[in-house]
Amino acid sequence: MSANDSSFGSWPDGAVPPLSDGQFDQWCTLIEGRTGISLPSGRRSFLVTSLSSRMHELGVGDYDRYYELLTSGPQGWVEWEVLVDRLTVHETRFFRDPRALELVRDVFLPDWLAIQESPLRLQAWSVGCATGEEPYSLAMVIDQALADSKRDYYFGVTATDISAASVNAGRRAVYKRARLKQVPTKLLMRYFEPIDHERYRVRDSLRERVCFSRANVLGYDTSVLPSMDLIVCQNLLIYFPRDTRVEVLNKLADQLRPGGLLVLGGGEILNWHHPELAPFSHEGCLAFRRIATAVAGEL
Repeated sequence: MSANDSSFGSWPDGAVPPLSDGQFDQWCTLIEGRTGISLPSGRRSFLVTSLSSRMHELGVGDYDRYYELLTSGPQGWVEWEVLVDRLTVHETRFFRDPRALELVRDVFLPDWLAIQESPLRLQAWSVGCATGEEPYSLAMVIDQALADSKRDYYFGVTATDISAASVNAGRRAVYKRARLKQVPTKLLMRYFEPIDHERYRVRDSLRERVCFSRANVLGYDTSVLPSMDLIVCQNLLIYFPRDTRVEVLNKLADQLRPGGLLVLGGGEILNWHHPELAPFSHEGCLAFRRIATAVAGEL
């Protein structure tokens, strides 16, 4: 069955069809089952807006028909990729959380450099990277610190997101001027090249350090990744119920090398403990450092 099948119906006067309680529960079950994203009742209007806008584009007249399309064969999986992009929020910008980047630049990296032998090799992971602003911001901070050390170095940033469209945007590495407002002038000149009056491209020297991959962190086989010195996971856990947040965090903790740092968004998890991680306090940042012996921490 295709979206162009006349049996799908049409939209009278552009009206948004109502979503019944049963349909809401059905859609929530599908979305959480496939992505881990939990939609409480307070986000019902968000779901209606996301579904109805896409249905209107396709000419699909009701939620049940659209559900059937999404769960039927290869075409359904293609359409699912489009819907996931609508369901995940990509509002971001470079240096969005300066306190977290200051923690990496001023505390973590100096400590890390002090105990490393040359040549330096650092691996970082940006989880839920959206359209690339966070991993490129992270890469700039790392590159500056390692270059300033005057030692030979290599680093790589793995950037993953569930949205294929976002990952592709990160690979293109082209951004409008408005997204770059918080980038210091020195870094703007060093790491970006202007395309025209409104757009900039990340220079190849930095872009080649960041590897983008489409992945759902819940089902991602982390065995394909190297152990990480630094993991940044911000504005992702808010989509998940607590049990799923803990599952994600435990997976990230296992991916850290001893001494590695896990940086989260403020308030994304409370009273979380891991036997090999200790809370790492820094001016309102929520972070944990992996240690060799079992330490329990509580925030």
